[in-house]
Amino acid sequence: MFSEYKPTNKKLFQITDNDGSVINKKYMPDLSDKEILKAYKDMLFARTADLQIVSFQRQGRIYTYPPNYGQEAISAAMGSIMTEDDWLVPAFREMGAWLAKGVTLKEIFLYFMGHEDGSRFENAKNMLPISVPIASQLTHAAGIGYELKYNKKKNVVFAVVGDGGTSEGDFHEGLNFAGVWNVPVVFVVQNNQYGISTPFKVQTASDGIAIKSLAYGIKGIQVDGNDYFAMYQALKNAKAHALKGNGPVLIEAVTYRKGAHTTSDDPSKYRTKEEEASWDLKDPLKRMKAFLLNKKLFTEKEEQKLIKEYKSEIDRQFEAVEKEMNYPLDDIFKYMYDEMPADLLQQKKEYERYLHRQAN
Repeated sequence: MFSEYKPTNKKLFQITDNDGSVINKKYMPDLSDKEILKAYKDMLFARTADLQIVSFQRQGRIYTYPPNYGQEAISAAMGSIMTEDDWLVPAFREMGAWLAKGVTLKEIFLYFMGHEDGSRFENAKNMLPISVPIASQLTHAAGIGYELKYNKKKNVVFAVVGDGGTSEGDFHEGLNFAGVWNVPVVFVVQNNQYGISTPFKVQTASDGIAIKSLAYGIKGIQVDGNDYFAMYQALKNAKAHALKGNGPVLIEAVTYRKGAHTTSDDPSKYRTKEEEASWDLKDPLKRMKAFLLNKKLFTEKEEQKLIKEYKSEIDRQFEAVEKEMNYPLDDIFKYMYDEMPADLLQQKKEYERYLHRQAN
């Protein structure tokens, strides 16, 4: 696959078209109807939760949040391929993969409500915390890959970053050392066309991101990131490649961020309705749903019932977190320094006055 779709061939790896029809039977993964249906339900749950969290933020019940809207196929495919012992080194826009790894909705809510316990990930084995400093996690992924190789472990690292992160030095350092060390790391770049408001066309002079793999002596492939089956097959092959000791793989997942960069962003300032409409035709859930409907594996009625159940469960868990939310003041200020510096002491006093006003 990597030879046929090497970046210099300028071929986008795709299995289904926008209507959910299989156009590349050669690479269609051997998945049961049950597995395919589960993948769609996972994508649907992630989207429902994502839209609900944005709603909570607009109500002032949660802080700044980075929507996953439109990128669900990438996370769902990663979640299908990862095992418990594989490592996930996340950025901040792959909630479906977090959930598959074992992160709970409660932890996600706590994290975006500013609570330290949101990074505990008690049930998510071999997962690093969410990385907000752009691309810094990729050097960590290379280091974890080195440890896996050194100790001859049979698992891989999945490291995720956005297209904007490929302009950071950490991206190049991470890929360079992963290539030099020949370690089992699968780098997934979610090319959603914008680094905040910076369009991809002014992000790099390269012909895409996958082609950058050539400079590091590793395999690379450009994949339709809105095609679950294409992402599944690419990730499956990348993992097998890495497990055989053949080194890292760079996957450019071409997708579109349908929502804002974060809830503090207004994408209408830098992109057009026409552009959004053209990408809406490629929506990952619409495509997967069309596939399921064509095969009579799912119905509109079943989907509406599921969405209703999902919303109810998401609301229930969020309300429970709100009621249980307890963040001792000392946890914010006391434990960073042996002796609290004057500026931090002043901040604590100001916050205590704020809490007093709120209580009265």
